[in-house]
Amino acid sequence: MNTSEVAKLIGVSTSTIQRWVKQLDLPMERNERGHYYFSSEDIELLKEIHEKLQNGTLIQEIVPLKKEKIPRKGIAKAVEDNQVLEKLLTKVSELENNLNSKADSVVSYQLLQHRRELEDLQHLVKDLTQQVEQLQKQMNDLQMASKIDEPLVFDHKKVKRKKKNIVSSLFGF
Repeated sequence: MNTSEVAKLIGVSTSTIQRWVKQLDLPMERNERGHYYFSSEDIELLKEIHEKLQNGTLIQEIVPLKKEKIPRKGIAKAVEDNQVLEKLLTKVSELENNLNSKADSVVSYQLLQHRRELEDLQHLVKDLTQQVEQLQKQMNDLQMASKIDEPLVFDHKKVKRKKKNIVSSLFGF
């Protein structure tokens, strides 16, 4: 029986049963989850404790029959747990190595991509420089050609001419 069933049978709360087990250090068995389960002998012992307490005996004065403590039943998976842990650690290590190699390959790819982009930019700058040089040469050639076409003027000073009066301009003197 579990704790709540025994508590209903005796007529006390589940916390009272748990308190008696702890305070009197009763050797009760537990299941895998740590819950108490009681045999018919355990139930008889708890009924006696309940009667003594009903008759006015203090809980500190109750000395139950010390039953040989039965070791708790549990599942020991120490060896398997170590093997599982080792497998997990191995898997984590493999994943870390894969991650590092992937990161290295990504960085290498990015470096190659940047190198290609830099080379393309260098070619573009070289082409632009050549075009600028050609344009400068063409501009210089045009300037030289325009200087050749200009008439030769020796004196660039303005000559002061005497103004003709209206009468002389009419008759052409």
